[in-house]
Amino acid sequence: MGGTPVSALAILGFSSCDFSPSVIRRLLKGAGDKLKEAGASLIGGHSIEDGQFKFGLSVAGRVDRNKILRANGASAGDILILTKPLGTGILSSAFKKGAIKNSSFKGAISSMLTLNKKASKAAVSAGARAATDVTGFGLLGHALNMAKNNTLNFVIFSGKVPIMDKVRNLAASGIIPKGAYSNLKFVSSKVLFPKNFSKEEKLILSDPQTSGGLLIALPKNNLRKFELTAKKENMPYWIVGEVTKGKGRIIIK
Repeated sequence: MGGTPVSALAILGFSSCDFSPSVIRRLLKGAGDKLKEAGASLIGGHSIEDGQFKFGLSVAGRVDRNKILRANGASAGDILILTKPLGTGILSSAFKKGAIKNSSFKGAISSMLTLNKKASKAAVSAGARAATDVTGFGLLGHALNMAKNNTLNFVIFSGKVPIMDKVRNLAASGIIPKGAYSNLKFVSSKVLFPKNFSKEEKLILSDPQTSGGLLIALPKNNLRKFELTAKKENMPYWIVGEVTKGKGRIIIK
């Protein structure tokens, strides 16, 4: 949303019979390292005995109230920018099933470890109107959240959407997380697909992401400024669509 994280509290639940102290130390070190990269500090938290392993952070930060990037706020004529490729859900499912090896999963891990710090900076500096992270509801679900209750449509050019390696082949073989099916069902009444658009392609656009990128609505005239910041920060991005007048729908082309 254009903010800067400052501090974080952790919540950790695990079974001491299932996880050794060394595993928990590695987990907390990883969290601490990533918070340091984000410019925040871990200042405390709670740990509990729990049969279901869980870990999370409650983060506090600062934001310029005049530059907050909310989900709503896009305008007709804006372009849509995506800052990470899709496919972490499908690749994670494939890795858990043993369908892909470590070498084929490294790209997804690298993407999930990449903060949205640079993308947020580029969006704010370029005067973005709206933005959201693409996570558990997939690209279609989060795009719909930006377009709903507006007199706008989000047009997404499917051929421009970046997809991670092996994702299409894995989807064609039936390795797709259940969340993708739920996401697609939820958005289906508000999304218009072209004829002969495959079920696998629909599910890829609905794939639940872990630590996905940002979907940004940017005034077209501000693209050059965004490009300069992205180049300076060595940050990838893809122009995947545009905003038009409409009725709060997603149109896939």
